[in-house]
Amino acid sequence: MSTERPSEADIVRPMQRTSKGYYGLLAVVSLGILAFLIGWGLQLRDGLIVTSLGDWGSSGGVTWGLYIGAFIWWVGIAHGGIILSAAVRLLGMDRYKPVARLAELLTIAGLTAAGLYIIIHVGRPDRIVTSILLNYHETIHTSPLVWDVTVITLYFVMTATYLALTIRYDVTRLRDDLPDRLEPLYRVLTIGYTEAEDEVVERMVWWLALGIIILAPLLLHGGVIPWLFSLLSSMPGWSGAVQGPQFLTIALTSAISGVLIASYAFRRAYDWDHIITDDVFRGLLLWLGFFSLLFLWLQLQQIINGVFAPPVDVDYAMHAKLAQPLYWVSMGLVFGTMAYVFAQTLRPSLFSLERSIAAAVAVLCATLVEKILFVVEGLMHPTFSLYSGVPGSYFPSLVELSSLVGTIAIVITFFMVVAKVIPVVELHAIEELRGHDDETESSPTADSSMEVNA
Repeated sequence: MSTERPSEADIVRPMQRTSKGYYGLLAVVSLGILAFLIGWGLQLRDGLIVTSLGDWGSSGGVTWGLYIGAFIWWVGIAHGGIILSAAVRLLGMDRYKPVARLAELLTIAGLTAAGLYIIIHVGRPDRIVTSILLNYHETIHTSPLVWDVTVITLYFVMTATYLALTIRYDVTRLRDDLPDRLEPLYRVLTIGYTEAEDEVVERMVWWLALGIIILAPLLLHGGVIPWLFSLLSSMPGWSGAVQGPQFLTIALTSAISGVLIASYAFRRAYDWDHIITDDVFRGLLLWLGFFSLLFLWLQLQQIINGVFAPPVDVDYAMHAKLAQPLYWVSMGLVFGTMAYVFAQTLRPSLFSLERSIAAAVAVLCATLVEKILFVVEGLMHPTFSLYSGVPGSYFPSLVELSSLVGTIAIVITFFMVVAKVIPVVELHAIEELRGHDDETESSPTADSSMEVNA
């Protein structure tokens, strides 16, 4: 582990240095975005017929597929990210402060990707205006889909406010080291700033964090999104009180995995091993293992209720789910991650950054597959038998897969661009790390002095 002392120069380095690797990665993700735009362009020109989504009774299959599954996945990553950041501030978990802003940025990026999926899935983007915005006063009372849009917008505003308040402190004190070309932006971000506001902002951020922690299980990924599915009781795979806790644990496992990957990328790119230390990764891994355990336990609850003397429709839907190999692949990935996490706590030599990132990627893949299957299996095996003669089938089309590649590329691009504009590690985190180092260095000296005097 590096013994280098954390400094302000470390966190402004991404804005001052751009490597060939940066441009190479930017070129790769640009291709992913281009593939997405081409696919979406085809869909806008020809309609949803270019996807594998079909209407019941005509082509069979499902009306919701990868689009809605990926939407839930991105929302989960976003919600879990801000919960992690809020917990750091609210509970005084200073150990994770170097990655708190990365979690906040992950929330902004994840919500953007999720919102994009809403626009994509309605087919014609103008329907967002005509169906939601212009008739919001009516649809908010009747449509869980509009509830969903409402809470996502609320979460985006809260997170953006949360982020903007903490950035003002950093930009003001690091202004001399920030790019001059972005001076107009920094001037806007710090309008009216005085040092007297620091204490007020700290209290405001604390209350925002409290609001986020309260809203998460009640309205956000533990509330409105599972309600969107469980209120449709004709889909036996969607209903049940377990859906709220299940969605929340999936959100937290996905978000922790996303923060692990982002932290590793920045640590490796900018030599931040003395800022985002191995200790941070070990701690995040423990939380990942814990929430993976909850994830599997809640899945077991659903399976037991679905196979032990269930109603006929639930029995049919559950056995169809258990017969799906991809479901067991996703469960195996989560179980393997949990086993690794607990094994490396018992035998620390098993820990490595590479294994940690492999575990994070495995969980992200597992949660994405589980959410897509959750959506698809629910629609494939409804309680009513109106369309039982045309059950159809579903596998994502290239257009749908290009959207997944594209949104992942957009999120990566977002991090790459933001890293050139603002510090992605808070100045407070550097100051606290440096203060901790000072205390550590002074302790042996004090002990030696006491021994000499004795």
